[in-house]
Amino acid sequence: MPSRTHDVAIVGFGPVGQLLALLLGRQGHDVLVLERWPEPYDKPRAVHFDDEIGRIFQAAGVVDDVMAITDPVPDHYEWRNAGGEPLLRIDWSGTGPSGWPTANFFSQPDLERVLSKRVETLSTVDVQRGQEVVDLSQDENGVRLVTSSEEFHARWVIGADGANSFVRGHIGVPSTDLGFFFDWLIVDTVPLDEREWSPMNWQLCDPVRPTTIVSGGPARRRWEFIRLPGETIEELNTPETAWRLLEPWGRHPGNTALERHTVYTFQARWADEWRAGRLLLAGDAAHQMPPFAGQGMCSGLRDAINLAWKLDLVLRGVAEPGLLDTYTSERRAHVRHAISMSIALGEVICVLDEDKAAERDRRMIAGGADPARVLPPMPPPLLGDGVRLPTAGHLTPQHRVHYGGTSGLLDDVTGFGFTILTDGLAPDDLLDESRLAFLTEIGATVVPLTEENDLDGAYLPHLREHGHVAAVIRPDFYLYGAATVPGEVSGLVDQLRAHLRVRRREDG
Repeated sequence: MPSRTHDVAIVGFGPVGQLLALLLGRQGHDVLVLERWPEPYDKPRAVHFDDEIGRIFQAAGVVDDVMAITDPVPDHYEWRNAGGEPLLRIDWSGTGPSGWPTANFFSQPDLERVLSKRVETLSTVDVQRGQEVVDLSQDENGVRLVTSSEEFHARWVIGADGANSFVRGHIGVPSTDLGFFFDWLIVDTVPLDEREWSPMNWQLCDPVRPTTIVSGGPARRRWEFIRLPGETIEELNTPETAWRLLEPWGRHPGNTALERHTVYTFQARWADEWRAGRLLLAGDAAHQMPPFAGQGMCSGLRDAINLAWKLDLVLRGVAEPGLLDTYTSERRAHVRHAISMSIALGEVICVLDEDKAAERDRRMIAGGADPARVLPPMPPPLLGDGVRLPTAGHLTPQHRVHYGGTSGLLDDVTGFGFTILTDGLAPDDLLDESRLAFLTEIGATVVPLTEENDLDGAYLPHLREHGHVAAVIRPDFYLYGAATVPGEVSGLVDQLRAHLRVRRREDG
């Protein structure tokens, strides 16, 4: 029999499982990780994350280590036609709204080493490699996990075990598949010569062979070649084919090391439910999408932080388990937006008909390669229904503040938890003892802003522009809701308490 029941068991130890282990372990929870492979996979896969994901790494305490193995994009992301004319130009330079570089490229083995090394420092997390889960069963108290050699118990189980997830298969949840299938040969290389890649990342929208040319992280380059009609996967996925397709780009064995070549089938689908009792799904186990928007791994890491703060409250007995039902409703809607955006980009890129490509080129060139004019309109990415008010649910920016004797980016000053920003209003002037005690229980920080401590001069103008005196920001940085007058703040806190289904201490 197992010696103890873990708070959480995570099946899978890729970036999503690693981030979950890190976030939950840092909160003091007893976390077990079961990874089927005895050694980490040493080949590249995901290569991009955005500024929001940089903020998530910041919350996990690893952002400096991650940025050390990352190439921030210094310029723009460009699409060109066969003649070299720009069809689309997206500015990826500089710092994004979340306080970190707008776009970043990395090698996944390097990222996994950073995350794994930090997880290993936590006494609260037990990582067991070479443990493939072969059976699961659950009751009202927890989950029994069986591997080929051992048995484990946990209160909650998260399947972060990839596109072929055992946990998802065990749940038997149906999926929605949008039927967007394309095969692409992914070729990862290490250039051996010194040269400048400008722009760093771009798409060749040539109907003869649409091709992606991007960074693979520091000192690496990636090419992606669409499979053409009549080509088989077998003949495409060979070193000889990879070198033949790289040759027009001046790449050959004399100046390039071929690190990996493989064919991926780009898909667009998601599991309809991400929770079944005490079993939950995250990352590729819950959704897959084409890579054209660079949001596959990013979406999985957003899953992780959304689930981590909710599980933390449930495990501490501060919130009811029903809070976890909002994980699916919030994240599924957000992921559908990312998938829709990826498909919209793919439908522009994956054009093999010369006449249709010429028509596309004329339209996009006439639009001045301006994303606002040449891409299909998309609604803003909002969380679905859940722990938010109807007018909220969007990602909030991160700026520098001074609070509690510390200056820095907001999340570093307040820590991982809820944050309430006010227009100079002190918490004691807004809330009674009961509501202040509730905020303490959920780990919330109230920051009264003034012209002196709003160091970038950004938060106060934003609040005032929208007529708000206070705003509640969730631990995953999305807006819960805002108050327009001081008297509304108590009601805002009461609504949050109801959303979390918080139990009174006398109820146990």
